[in-house]
Amino acid sequence: MIRIIHTSDWHLGQTFYEYDRRIEHADFLKWLTSCIQEQQADVLLVAGDVFDTPNPSAESQRVYYSFLKQITSLCPKLQIIIIAGNHDSAARLEAPSPLLEEMNITVRGIVRRDANGNIDFQHLILPIAKDGQLEAYCLAVPYLRQGDYPPADSYAEGVQALYTELFQEVKDEGKPIIAMGHLQATGAEISENDRSERTIIGGLECVSPEAFASGITYTALGHLHRSQRVSGRENVRYAGAPIPMSFAEKNNKQGVVFIECDENNVRLEKLDYEPLVNLLSVPSQAQPLDVVLKVIEALPVGEVTECSPYLEIKVLMDGPEPAYKYKIEEALKGKSVRLARIAAMLPPKTESALRTLTYEELQSIHPMDIALDVFKRKYGGNEMPDTMQQMLHEVIGGARL
Repeated sequence: MIRIIHTSDWHLGQTFYEYDRRIEHADFLKWLTSCIQEQQADVLLVAGDVFDTPNPSAESQRVYYSFLKQITSLCPKLQIIIIAGNHDSAARLEAPSPLLEEMNITVRGIVRRDANGNIDFQHLILPIAKDGQLEAYCLAVPYLRQGDYPPADSYAEGVQALYTELFQEVKDEGKPIIAMGHLQATGAEISENDRSERTIIGGLECVSPEAFASGITYTALGHLHRSQRVSGRENVRYAGAPIPMSFAEKNNKQGVVFIECDENNVRLEKLDYEPLVNLLSVPSQAQPLDVVLKVIEALPVGEVTECSPYLEIKVLMDGPEPAYKYKIEEALKGKSVRLARIAAMLPPKTESALRTLTYEELQSIHPMDIALDVFKRKYGGNEMPDTMQQMLHEVIGGARL
């Protein structure tokens, strides 16, 4: 029996609306260390996006390597396998491999090719051992860029061809096979209104979970930040990000996946982690400024600390309000929250009857009439304030001199 912990998408070095998150990452890594010890894990799988940027800061790298040093000192028999994600620099992540391999840590970031241009499949197949005995194989596939996979008509077909070839290499060995990947699988859920996950893959196609053969014991995925199984397949899972990356992810459940398996059985369990810092969005739906200010009054009073919640304010704007940010910031004084974002939203637009105008008709329309019509449609039918109309009259009049 071999025990495995699957995690991903740490995004070390990420800032949250300019707030430093290093203590949040440190808290997660401390919890992960305890988790590995308590579960007596034999293997730790990190499925990509270790860092938030390809060029991580010195502090982010210090956190990463300090964790690896500490966990391997506390658990000298632990085997660690790390793959690069799309946020990572594959070459940078893999560069210290000669040193890390002395600590039983293997990093795969680059898909290697031989002198003839053929993919080195064996480089991506890693033995998993326990007490010196071979227990399983790991297909350690990093984030695949164009050209990293066998020739195919599409990205999805190329990725599937790569996994198929790797599986064929080890399927007859009679050992459990663990696949790793950093990709977007069809049938997986993305956090509502969250652009941070969609834009990473860009225009490339999603990969079908059929890319992972039914004979694979477990597939450990990274990239999507919501912990989930894919297309109902219990053994194809995203571990999810350990801390929410945006307000759209505030309701995600964080943690890791714990796997126990041998040649005949596999048991999966989600181990929950409670992030150090909460994310608050108030009100739950955008409301006018006067309502928002009353909601702010109910927020907890106290000192602002590094553990205070991040706050998103959603305010409904039915017209120009130059001082709305100032009023919100004043109302938040003395509240134990950290303002991260004010989302000013407009009322839903109403359909208006439009028709094609002739050149003569267009010449006859006064610019002020156009401005009044645009304002009314933009702000839910409300009339433009008199002071604004007066200023526009002066501007239009001056332009016509």
